[in-house]
Amino acid sequence: MDTHIIAMGGGGFSMEPDHLLLDEYILAQTGKNRPKICFLPTASGDADGYIERFMRSFEALSCIPTYLSLYKPPRSLESFVMEQDIIYVGGGNTKNLLALWKEWGLDAILYRAWKKGVVLAGLSAGSICWFEEGLTDSFPGKISPITCLGFLRGSHCPHYDGEEARRPAFHHHLKAGTIKEGIAADDGVALHYINGKLENIISSRKKKSAYNLILKDGEVREERINPQFLG
Repeated sequence: MDTHIIAMGGGGFSMEPDHLLLDEYILAQTGKNRPKICFLPTASGDADGYIERFMRSFEALSCIPTYLSLYKPPRSLESFVMEQDIIYVGGGNTKNLLALWKEWGLDAILYRAWKKGVVLAGLSAGSICWFEEGLTDSFPGKISPITCLGFLRGSHCPHYDGEEARRPAFHHHLKAGTIKEGIAADDGVALHYINGKLENIISSRKKKSAYNLILKDGEVREERINPQFLG
């Protein structure tokens, strides 16, 4: 059974409501005509407007959408998650997301779901969370490293072109040795991992990129990778 994680640097229904190329790509990875897709809005504090945007967008696509609230959880979290074909994690505060998931045991449930073949996806906080480490704006006034779930090796930075502080922060922490080498993604770019290996990079926007960042001889080296444009 192949495992899939699709990490979006930014994009999807919440940033491109009239341009759902990345969301359609995620649905296609199940191989089903109407896959079950569940939105996890934990990082936004289960914001009503965010949930409504998700449901409205995905009800227009060929799928069966629902959402999971940890403030009103189902009787069995594990059974609910395991019934889904896709788990789609929204953006917001990564630190709060990880703390709540751990408290409810959802981190371990998601790992088991992933190993079973449930597609994991998300943007921003929902992109960072799958890696060993990420760069987050969860802490007021700064962009900082955070330890994440570790389903994928290395570190990750989303919104690489969308927020001007992201690139210098990634470079700074790499050089300081406070974050592992990793990969960054512009808004509109998604990283598709199969069995833990990066197999495809796709984009809903032209002239966008992903970047491998490594530290060599004390200096940060940035390797640009051009994605496949889905338009």
